Amino acid sequence: MLRSMYSGISGMKNFQTKLDVIGNNIANVNTYGFKKGRVTFKDTMNQTVAGASAAQENRGGKNAMQVGLGSTLATIDTIHTGSSLQTTGRSLDLGIDGDGYFVVSQGQTQYYTRAGNFYLDDNGTLVNADGLKVQSYENGVLNDITVNVNAMLPAVVTNEITLEGNLPSDASGANELVQQIKVVDANGDAQVLDVEFKGTGNNWTVQLWNRNVDPAQPSPATPQAITFPNQANSTIALSGFTPAQNVTLNFSGLTNQPGSITAMANPNGNTAGMLESFNIGSLGEINGVYSNGEIGTLGQLAIAKFSNGSGLLKAGNSLFQETVNSGVANINVAGEGRGVIAAGSLEMSNVDLSEEFTEMITAQRGFQSNTRIITTSDEILQELVNLKR
Repeated sequence: MLRSMYSGISGMKNFQTKLDVIGNNIANVNTYGFKKGRVTFKDTMNQTVAGASAAQENRGGKNAMQVGLGSTLATIDTIHTGSSLQTTGRSLDLGIDGDGYFVVSQGQTQYYTRAGNFYLDDNGTLVNADGLKVQSYENGVLNDITVNVNAMLPAVVTNEITLEGNLPSDASGANELVQQIKVVDANGDAQVLDVEFKGTGNNWTVQLWNRNVDPAQPSPATPQAITFPNQANSTIALSGFTPAQNVTLNFSGLTNQPGSITAMANPNGNTAGMLESFNIGSLGEINGVYSNGEIGTLGQLAIAKFSNGSGLLKAGNSLFQETVNSGVANINVAGEGRGVIAAGSLEMSNVDLSEEFTEMITAQRGFQSNTRIITTSDEILQELVNLKR
């Protein structure tokens, strides 16, 4: 009789814990990146009234007789299934489509989160809602991500011009192709040059013309012959430049096949530019767009994976911490066996209200049933007390 009362008490405690977890799930139904909890039960120890016996020559075996002593908690799981992404249109709202967690840090302590509502602080550092610094990953090293809106990309002087495309081997008569390119001089200013390809069949030359001076000046002074198939690179001095400027003509991209003329010249270098905007790509790369048209990478978001994601410890504020059973964080960039970044989106909670309310009804009825065990046991005890009357 008393055993049934204690079994009922254990059941009530377990269902109360289940209701606590369900209540927390429902409270976080609109929490970005929230992962719901789940409670499972198991039976506790059993009292053996009679042990099992083996079959004898004249009699069969007999099973053990046991009375269970209630239930206890088996697990309180964190369910790390992905959820739908809600489009926000805000460039610093990031969701992970697939496996992985953003890495944020507070000093030397690292945390992991699926909540990607990030912000820039007064220093331009990318942080989460609580000011923890979002980490980038480069060459095995984690760093803070800083977006300096006043950053300037310095000028890079042109020192190489790569020639690419096809100069046809079956061209008949005189053929000519002129392309305008921009090169950056030693003062950081852009200068326009004409690249002139001339040839017939296998005989082709290239020459650069500076028409910003009068009369126009060619570089080199005589056309540079192009020898197929193994034309060596050559260094020339650009005419009309002060101070003098040498560039390397790189012929490695040229071919000499039948067909049409598709040759082109691609100079390196850029003028100085101010950061105008930035965006975040699907692999977590933060691309800065500068006023000179250049695009530079400001960092790449770090994404962590774990052998046992369910072993992570909830640290509050939509954060997780590594534990001895989660495994060590395997950190790399998005797309390397990890999910990809969806900029302008946030991951919703994976709580399903219909499922939670159904579980709530089950827990409520289970709790009520266990209270009936205690009530019934109490009535039987009352009957025993009344026997003396």
